[in-house]
Amino acid sequence: MLPKINKILYATGMGAGAPHVFRYALAMARQHDAEIIAVSALEPLSTFAQNLVELHISHEQSEEIHRSARLRTKEQLKQRIAQLCEKECGIDPQCAQRVSEIRIEEGLPASIILAAAENCDVDLIIMGSHRHTVIGDSLLGTTTHKVLHSATTPVLVVRIPEGFHEEGF
Repeated sequence: MLPKINKILYATGMGAGAPHVFRYALAMARQHDAEIIAVSALEPLSTFAQNLVELHISHEQSEEIHRSARLRTKEQLKQRIAQLCEKECGIDPQCAQRVSEIRIEEGLPASIILAAAENCDVDLIIMGSHRHTVIGDSLLGTTTHKVLHSATTPVLVVRIPEGFHEEGF
């Protein structure tokens, strides 16, 4: 029996290649009539950096800055996804509704992606990779490598073309 894909986890660092990868998530969601859960990680400050920050501002102020950054990042991701849905789907309202949830978590990206995949009970993880060595051989990024080797869910890795950039994103 063929597997049913009901939920797709779209993992993004919101970089220049995000639109390219999102199109794959959207295509898979349309093909399988699935929902998309978008996740992005805010990497925490190192202990040294955190201590340095807290020399100048209180812990409460630091927490407020982090909370504000999460909200800002979530809003930016919502706007980018809405723009992409509008561009790719025109006036199809179901297109934008496929993105059922946007999660912005603080932590190491691979850990955040793996936890979201588990907690949201997704059927597929879609993420991008664009790393290359100096001699041009393909090399998976650290996050992609960790997710590929640790996920219990199938992972689709979308190669982001060299120098990919899309106006407005």
